[in-house]
Amino acid sequence: MARGAADAGRATVRAGKATAGGTARAGKATARGAQKVGKATRKLTYANGAGRTGLGRLIELSAGNSAGDALVTVALASTVFFGVPVGEARGSVALYLVITMLPFGLLAPFVGPILDKFRSGRRYVMAGTLFGRGLLCFAMAAAVGPGDLPTLFIGALGVLVLSKSYNVSRAAIMPSVLPADITLVSANARVALFTLVSAGVVVPIGAGLTAWLGSAFVLRVAMVAFLLLGVVAVRLPRHVDSPDVEEEGASPRWRTLLKVGPAVAEAVWANVSIRVFSGFLLFFLLFLVQDKAVPWLAAEEPWAQDPFFDIPRTIALLAAAAGLGGLAGAVVANWTRNHSPQLIVLVTLAVTSVTTIATAIFFGVWTALAISLITAFAQELGKLALDAIVQREIGEEVRSSTFGVVEAMLQLAWVFGGLVGLVLSLTQSSVAGLVTLAVLLTAALGWLLIARRKRVRATAAKLRMKREEASEPPPRTDTLDTTKPLTNPNG
Repeated sequence: MARGAADAGRATVRAGKATAGGTARAGKATARGAQKVGKATRKLTYANGAGRTGLGRLIELSAGNSAGDALVTVALASTVFFGVPVGEARGSVALYLVITMLPFGLLAPFVGPILDKFRSGRRYVMAGTLFGRGLLCFAMAAAVGPGDLPTLFIGALGVLVLSKSYNVSRAAIMPSVLPADITLVSANARVALFTLVSAGVVVPIGAGLTAWLGSAFVLRVAMVAFLLLGVVAVRLPRHVDSPDVEEEGASPRWRTLLKVGPAVAEAVWANVSIRVFSGFLLFFLLFLVQDKAVPWLAAEEPWAQDPFFDIPRTIALLAAAAGLGGLAGAVVANWTRNHSPQLIVLVTLAVTSVTTIATAIFFGVWTALAISLITAFAQELGKLALDAIVQREIGEEVRSSTFGVVEAMLQLAWVFGGLVGLVLSLTQSSVAGLVTLAVLLTAALGWLLIARRKRVRATAAKLRMKREEASEPPPRTDTLDTTKPLTNPNG
């Protein structure tokens, strides 16, 4: 008995040592893999002189910022915004859209000018948006247990406003960290690509941690991430900050769409149209699928229904198509390089309009996936081109104000489109909703093309007049004056 117990004990010790050794080896392999991935990522982010100018560090900071926002979204999704019956979901989602629209819509006109006032401390402004979100995550984590919905809503709205403020600051400083070998569109695309990838990696991890350890734990992880990222923001290169040079006697300049110039206004209205359609499509298709008002789910007989494309799989595929479209938009934006951003904006709107018309005619599961992918692609590519246009056309002294107005317009457009999608989904007719939006998109494209044509003609006319004025011969000064009598100088 004693000998058997001793043998069992030695076997247990050997098993424990083997387990510990295996765990250590797995940990070392994971660490080596993470180190290799980190080196490869650093090589990509610091390529083409991005490490020298500070663009690489800004990319890494923005990727971490996107990962933190993704953690907050996943944590709040299981506590506030989902899990309601379909019949009650429309009212809840509509209320959520309105609540998220109002704070940023009211604060956006003030966010930009405030950021412009602190151009000499942009690193600290960006760090403040990160530190603020960390504190809000701490408050929301404490509110999850007792179910304090007001605190959760206020915290979520605060995170939204600070996240938009970070994006405004990041976009405003992009020209100051731009290497000579990279265009603005490519630099914006590189930032967007890494932010999308980091969010895509973090979302399933956050979902798993939420299901295992709860939303409060994930919010605390996000809190730590935001606080560490705030320290990284302070350590950005000093040339990110620009001196505050104010003109004497100049009144504060407030940016509106009437003061940004025709190139920026054209890009903004094109992106607003795409963003309206993006918000519409998300909620329109979501509720059509949940109500089984789509052809592949609408069969009354169970045997006639598609066994694969059920409600959860359809929603998952639509979400995957949208994510893939956004990633493709960032990749294509990096590839376009020196192509005209104004042309890119109009092409994205045209592609979205044509795809919407085709989807309305041939609506089905594959066209729904196609339009989800193309809409996300156009939204991402068009926004990156818009950022490049604003960074190029708008002076540094009011660039943050302009980006604040632009972000507010796009946010309001997305919310408005979502509300339209909620209303039109009540008709349970895919054709009615898509035809309505196809007409609006086509009208917006036609209006922008006509306005652009008039602007080009007016510019050509001015140039022609200047050339004609320059080509006219100067008046002769040695012409004979017949009004005076001729005299002989010799008498």
